[in-house]
Amino acid sequence: MARYTGPKTKIARKFGEAIFGDDKAFEKRNYPPGQHGANKRRGKKSEYAIQLAEKQKAKYTYGILEKQFRNMFKKATAAQGITGEVLLQLCESRLDNVAYRMGLSTSRSGARQLVSHRHITVNGEIVNIPSYQLKAGDVVAVREKSKSLETIQNALANSSNVYEWITWNNDKKEGTYVSIPARIQIPENINEQFIVELYSK
Repeated sequence: MARYTGPKTKIARKFGEAIFGDDKAFEKRNYPPGQHGANKRRGKKSEYAIQLAEKQKAKYTYGILEKQFRNMFKKATAAQGITGEVLLQLCESRLDNVAYRMGLSTSRSGARQLVSHRHITVNGEIVNIPSYQLKAGDVVAVREKSKSLETIQNALANSSNVYEWITWNNDKKEGTYVSIPARIQIPENINEQFIVELYSK
């Protein structure tokens, strides 16, 4: 199963924001990595460099590799609506992302692991594909045998985020992906227009 397994704080420092969630190491050194750190004078970035950085940020944020991300862009281009917005909506509709948004894990990589280890069901059926695309109205739940898992219990206890497009029932340990979120509802700091411009070259 392909995924990024390298140093996360280094990537977060490169983009200047904690894209992988809370990170104490990033808070201590929130300047770009490299020998000269915060003191290095960096020249003005080219248009291509800015666009590429935005694409990389989106990929790392959602835990998607290049081939899969490019395929999602093609799908977004073919769909109705604004391409960049549709691309982010496809990212948000992934099962691992929705499990993360529901508070089942403190990180997307943790949510991805829950899905691939068969702890999550969609409409009553076990789904172990993190990239599974949810549709509006799909019910995502923790499998009966997995409800007592300490990692899930701890994540839910510390979860305080509320999203308008998701409902969550803590007693049943299940939630509904009510609707596809509008761009304004997606909290990620990503300029999707740069990604569209990069792939459109």
